[in-house]
Amino acid sequence: MADHSTEIVEKDLAPLLIAGCRMKGRYEDIGQGFKKIGRAMGFLISGKPLALFYDGCKKDDGADFEPCMPVRKEKNVPGIDVRLLEGGRAVTAIHRGPYETLHHTWDALRSWIDEGGYQQKLPSREVYIKGPGMLFKGNPEKYITELQIPVEPATKGKVQS
Repeated sequence: MADHSTEIVEKDLAPLLIAGCRMKGRYEDIGQGFKKIGRAMGFLISGKPLALFYDGCKKDDGADFEPCMPVRKEKNVPGIDVRLLEGGRAVTAIHRGPYETLHHTWDALRSWIDEGGYQQKLPSREVYIKGPGMLFKGNPEKYITELQIPVEPATKGKVQS
């Protein structure tokens, strides 16, 4: 059974050189983007895959997202955008379990942000610490994903209701 208890942490994210492939469609199609980046960037990949989400909420179809991989240096490849992903303050949580239950952790993060008076910045991020491999799916109950929502600081003097 997946662990849905959520520890929320506020931290600073460092800027990160990424190779990304922006897509519109269904979240399930994200693997095609990772495959394209992996083939094109190969040995330049330098960390865990991540996805950027440009919609403020989950969409079943027509979602705007970008599979990405950290890279060591730039390489010009058609259809892949290599750039520096901005760092900054973020509210984060570790999700343990299948991707189908990620919404529990996203909901907890968004509630925490709302209660704290923070302003969410897009894109939000998922960093895939442990997930399916290239050849085998693995056990989804053991997947580990860090969810990150960049934020603006809480508004001073905001009254909580």
